[in-house]
Amino acid sequence: MDNINLHRISSQPLIRQSKSLQLTPSTKQSFLEHLNKAVQPTELKISKHANDRLIERNIHISDAEWANVTEKVNEAKKMGIKESLVLMDQAALIVSAKNSTVITVMDRTEAKDQLFTNIDGTIVLS
Repeated sequence: MDNINLHRISSQPLIRQSKSLQLTPSTKQSFLEHLNKAVQPTELKISKHANDRLIERNIHISDAEWANVTEKVNEAKKMGIKESLVLMDQAALIVSAKNSTVITVMDRTEAKDQLFTNIDGTIVLS
């Protein structure tokens, strides 16, 4: 008969000991910086397309109204809204809360007959 050699292998998994992951002060600081930046209110940017629509449609939004829109978009962002429709007295804005950018602008009469898709929140200002 043939000789059969059997080798037994331990059923215990091999566990390597490694140094525990420790955060250095600089790592902790950079995390706090990123966290603060993520929750800090950001100023709205206006895309080139939206700026062209403001001019083309002769829509004027005051600094105080922009401040109000910015505040409400930042609130929406904290609630998890990514794309929002902002309805104002004179205009309707599509805003990426995620990127803090106004994507497009139309006057309210034009917005009346529109179907808005790909938004997950609406902000109504008066």
